[in-house]
Amino acid sequence: MCAAAGAVADSALPPAGPAVPSFFYTNQHVGDPLWSIHVVRIKRSAPGVELRSVHAGAGALGLSTLSAQIQQLNRAGVAVLAGVNGDFYQRDRAYAGDPRGLQIVEGEVLRSPSGGASLWVDAAGQPHAANVVSQFQITWPDGTVTPFGLNGPRASNGIELFSPAIGASTLTTRGRELILEPVGDNAGLPLHAGETLLARVREIRAAGDTALHRGVLVLSIGPAVAKVPEVAPGAVLKIATTTVPDLRGARTALSGGPVLVRGSRALRIKPPSEDSYEYSSMLERHPRSAIGWNGQYYFLVEVDGRQANLSVGMTLAELAAYLAKLGCEEAMNLDGGGSATLWFAGAVRNRPCDGYERGIANALLVVEKLPSAGVPTGTGSGANN
Repeated sequence: MCAAAGAVADSALPPAGPAVPSFFYTNQHVGDPLWSIHVVRIKRSAPGVELRSVHAGAGALGLSTLSAQIQQLNRAGVAVLAGVNGDFYQRDRAYAGDPRGLQIVEGEVLRSPSGGASLWVDAAGQPHAANVVSQFQITWPDGTVTPFGLNGPRASNGIELFSPAIGASTLTTRGRELILEPVGDNAGLPLHAGETLLARVREIRAAGDTALHRGVLVLSIGPAVAKVPEVAPGAVLKIATTTVPDLRGARTALSGGPVLVRGSRALRIKPPSEDSYEYSSMLERHPRSAIGWNGQYYFLVEVDGRQANLSVGMTLAELAAYLAKLGCEEAMNLDGGGSATLWFAGAVRNRPCDGYERGIANALLVVEKLPSAGVPTGTGSGANN
């Protein structure tokens, strides 16, 4: 397999050089195993180029196609060059579109980390991929500290903070909910990573599904939570959005995983021992999506699958080997299967295995900030079908 992956990588894209277009797409077909691989390579130094994450409906929940999410962002002053589907997500029930892990959109934290692999772009514009651990916590007036999640389904024994990004209400049932209004010099919303916010209790409700609106947060305490300090309206809580590693200043982040390439080397894929499809599928061939990069380029990669006459898909080990051969110094897996979709220059380029674009929670886009409305400022684009 590695030899085949090397052959693909050598022939899929033109070699680096000053005359090479800033953004380039190719669809490479391989005969044994049968693969249809879509690759977009974008020069990181091209003027105005940056990675951005986006969520369906410009919120924290909901599902829409990759094309619709690109249209959502493709506004005056920003040109979307390419995009790929993002994180794994919940597909049904009230929280459809809830990402499995961290998401940051233009600096706003929409979802707290789950401890798994995430991609983020730091304040200096450099991409990273590693496991991100949440240290989100509430400090109560008596000094008690309790952890919380952000904008996800609140368990009966859990504590969840909800921001207006989630929609009109918390969608919870039962439990106690504290309506909070930020105060002090750091009273601004939205929430950012690595910051501490003071918030005053405006009201306490004894039932769930509290309404959300601009300028407030709601802290929802599940009915089975053993004990939290009693507070009254007017009490001030301290809300910390700390993470390890520290993501302070990050304007873009998106989870996925696992990390596939580290230091230009394909990592060994060893699923945990849990007997679940999530882990067993790592060793099977399926449609795949990934993000990779080196010092010069970003790579968006999608491998079609589950289509016997077109492409059988890749295992995660095969995908890692391919990405390393392609020239990625770092790379991370994204959601696959029917969600695997790649968009370039105005159109979806791959053939989704469902036969149509699936609604997904979020996406990772490469955009170009334009000095004025008009033609992208890069040195040109190329395509090879």
